Amino acid sequence: MNAAKTSSASRCRCLVFNPGLEVLDYRVPAGAQVQPGSVVLAPLGPRQIVGIVWDDGRLPGDDYPLARLRPLLQVLPVPPVPAPLRRLIEWTADYYLSPMASVARMALSSNAALQGGGTITEYRLTGAEPGRLTPQRAQALERLAGEQATIRELAAFAGVSDAVLRGMVTAGLLEAVRVDSDRAYPLPDPDHAVPDLNPGQQAAADRIIDAVRARHFAPFLLDGVTGSGKTEVYAEAIAAALAIGRQVLVLLPEIALTQNFLARFEARFGAAPVAWHSGLKASERRRAWRQVALGGAKVVVGARSALFLPFADLGMIVVDEAHEIAFKQDDGVRYNARDVAVMRARFEAIPVVLASATPALESLAMADAGRYERLILPDRFGGALMPDIRIVDLRTEQPERGTWIAPPLVKALKERAERGEQSLLFLNRRGYAPLTLCRGCGYRFCCPNCSAWLVEHRLSQRLACHHCGHEVPPPAACPECNEPDCMVACGPGVERIADELAQILPEARVFVATSDTLNSPDKAAQFVELVSGGGVDVIVGTQLVTKGFHFPDLTLVGVIDADMGLEGGDLRAAERTYQQIAQVSGRAGRGEKPGEVLLQTRHPDAAVIAALASGDRDAFYAAETEARRDAGAPPFGRWAAIIVSSEDEAEAKEAARAIGGTRPNLEGVAILGPAPAPLALLRGRYRYRLLIIARRSSDLQSVLRDWLGTLKFPPGVRVAVDIDPYSFV
Repeated sequence: MNAAKTSSASRCRCLVFNPGLEVLDYRVPAGAQVQPGSVVLAPLGPRQIVGIVWDDGRLPGDDYPLARLRPLLQVLPVPPVPAPLRRLIEWTADYYLSPMASVARMALSSNAALQGGGTITEYRLTGAEPGRLTPQRAQALERLAGEQATIRELAAFAGVSDAVLRGMVTAGLLEAVRVDSDRAYPLPDPDHAVPDLNPGQQAAADRIIDAVRARHFAPFLLDGVTGSGKTEVYAEAIAAALAIGRQVLVLLPEIALTQNFLARFEARFGAAPVAWHSGLKASERRRAWRQVALGGAKVVVGARSALFLPFADLGMIVVDEAHEIAFKQDDGVRYNARDVAVMRARFEAIPVVLASATPALESLAMADAGRYERLILPDRFGGALMPDIRIVDLRTEQPERGTWIAPPLVKALKERAERGEQSLLFLNRRGYAPLTLCRGCGYRFCCPNCSAWLVEHRLSQRLACHHCGHEVPPPAACPECNEPDCMVACGPGVERIADELAQILPEARVFVATSDTLNSPDKAAQFVELVSGGGVDVIVGTQLVTKGFHFPDLTLVGVIDADMGLEGGDLRAAERTYQQIAQVSGRAGRGEKPGEVLLQTRHPDAAVIAALASGDRDAFYAAETEARRDAGAPPFGRWAAIIVSSEDEAEAKEAARAIGGTRPNLEGVAILGPAPAPLALLRGRYRYRLLIIARRSSDLQSVLRDWLGTLKFPPGVRVAVDIDPYSFV
């Protein structure tokens, strides 16, 4: 139904934000103007619920008496959700077998933004000299310098109560400021600081620019080695989109990378883009959402949730580090933002750029099939060379007992320290040690909520579960045998490597870079400034430092355990290991000084390690492709997982058996399980899994709907479906 017909109709169909009901018919009150995409407030029983007027191809049933339809309560003062986004919501719900209301909720992700324009009251420090200074007020004065936000947001930022800040308002230490809630952002200038691209970069940029100007769907795989200038290439396409007045979305896999990207963007365009991620204050989210919907936010940089923002005139999408597993959401709507970004570009009829130095095998397969256009940047920008990669065979070059850094890497670290160059040690394991046990009785410290060990964190003096967040202080005695001072740390984490490094280079300035220490964009920005300014000699980090950072003086990368990612039965283990180590290796030698990478391994003959050492990426991907093809695994087959969970172990097991017992017998579809999940207990819930392996041509979603749609489960049982799973825990 078209907009004109709907605006004068007496009834409409609404997608309501209730996963159990979804689309309902309502009466349009006299004088109200609605159209497809209008955001409304509707009655549902005794409640009021947000909904979106939907055009699902079916007019509301005229056979149902109009007088019995409940009227809409209000048309909310926001632009209608655009048709391409509504089609994306439908596709995402259908493909990932999720309630359409759950997907649509991601598009209306700021409740405050739905209330329309106006002004809000924010507060800032006045600079007045304090009189009576309590510890809480002193803390607030220290932490709120330069901040302006609502009382609640400032209180959270300062770590004090609302009452403390209201007392500071009364004392004249904080003042109220009225601000326009919809104030515009500074506009980026496409002609500000235009870079000189090399011929390869220019050719790639021209192809994307042509697609931007043509305003048609065009998926590009921007495949360039680390340091080849991929960001500069797609930045010129962003400039082309800005020049014709359109909006751009750039997706990043980690919010820790946001601040670094914002600074680079501002240097190129003279104004920062609009950020969107979970770390924003409520007032910032409100303003950003409304400006996106009104067309005032020209470039948005954000995490995967930014993909569902209601852009008024989207002209291009960029997915940076497109191979990253962080783009796959593992709870709620289990979507892959990389793949959904391509679909949004298709519905919007715009180009999409997947940028990566180590593309996902699925993306390469799409390029080989001619569905994506592959743009290759084979060389580093400015004449910088790729680093030399050397293997350290831990079978012959063993570290000293109780240590983890082998002699060749120790020697290389000392050489860099003498030359005043920076080094990076990579180990993808947070904390001090992954396992802590009692030396007396062998008791292992485990999480009470998960089938996982507690990880020792000596910096914060905690034992922590990295799955549910459970934390306890290290006990004075063993809970099992009561022996005091009995804890033994087994295996290394980054904190333990940092301690070892302090023995090797006692004068070195070491920074431990993990999601514990870089847990906000501001802290990540401080880290970049510190390293770039020469304030760090050695970085010890997890996967967070494998991508997006450019440190010209960093010339050595040491990988402590190159084999770690190969453990377990993950389909993508070899691919992920290759991507991770290739990315972290790419941090070395990005400036004028040559780089070197040392890989510590006990399996130097493993295909992935040999490929990294030889630099033969294409041979590795070719072998991996053939192995997947032979196994009928993605991208040549289709996989889905069914995860059954309950707080009652017997209930979870029985539900899983019921699902397994009614499995369909279909040609080209194999169903494995049910079996206890590798993490059989997670966040207090017992878990079982089934894995479905199907031919590429199979209608996997229909199979799952028909199979699971007939089954009923107790209220405590959750059954989740994961299409194209990346996690097998």
